[in-house]
Amino acid sequence: MTAIDEFICAWDRGLRAVSGVTAAYRANPALGVPEASLSDAERQHSAGLMRVNHVGEVCAQALYEAQALFARHESTRNQFRQAGREELDHLAWTAERLRELHSRPSVLNPLWYTGAFVMGAVAARLGDANSLGFVVETERQVEAHLNGHLQSLPEQDARSRAIVTQMRDDELAHGEAAKQLGGVTLPTPVQAGMRAVAKLMTGTAYYL
Repeated sequence: MTAIDEFICAWDRGLRAVSGVTAAYRANPALGVPEASLSDAERQHSAGLMRVNHVGEVCAQALYEAQALFARHESTRNQFRQAGREELDHLAWTAERLRELHSRPSVLNPLWYTGAFVMGAVAARLGDANSLGFVVETERQVEAHLNGHLQSLPEQDARSRAIVTQMRDDELAHGEAAKQLGGVTLPTPVQAGMRAVAKLMTGTAYYL
């Protein structure tokens, strides 16, 4: 495809991610797991955490889309595309879980997507090693974030737990793959900046 074709396809995928028109390639990990009886407070808490996770997957789509568009080597581009497809599963699973919890995605998804796309483009323009390093650090922080959710989710909410557990395992694999392709360790101030942005996003998305 030409560069224009690539951007048109990227625009289409972005609209689908933000609007929620997505479908998973893999079966939902919660398939066959019975729905738990949750109090109103527990349901709201689970929904808030799953909304945060859904926002994270919207951002993942934007990051991988931008990084693939501006990658310098085909192997790097292919890795971003593959990881993006697996993250699309996460996007669909979390959206489905939000519906089951009688909740909704973040109203700020267009803002989250735009900001993440810009960050991905900047990372990619710094070269494949830095772009892959950005993935390594992102996935390391996401792993910690998802482990925190597994501790915070209501114990009986097995459906949400099944989804979050599979997401965490996939994120670990994405980070390791990026490291094996040559991802470098980002400077400490950059890592701290990423954590600050993530904290702002998650704190807002829990409610909005």
